[in-house]
Amino acid sequence: MTDIVDGMVGDKMRGLVEFLVKSLVEKPEEVVTESRENERTILVELKVASDDLGRVIGKDGHTIHAIRLVLQAAASSHNKKIRLDVLG
Repeated sequence: MTDIVDGMVGDKMRGLVEFLVKSLVEKPEEVVTESRENERTILVELKVASDDLGRVIGKDGHTIHAIRLVLQAAASSHNKKIRLDVLG
């Protein structure tokens, strides 16, 4: 039962990333996320339209940093670490 619940954590984090990013970009239909998970870590890969990359990263990286902080808080409630990679 634990494996099923753990797998769902990655899906929840992926959904959270999609929700946050789609609310920021001008082309939400081009937001694509993939997640992989092991015992302690969740990796979420994010792809957005090249025009929206600046919106996601933000000035001096403040926006992506804020998104990562939200994800870390959510993942820590499940005793997991999370990494968000933005692919250009």
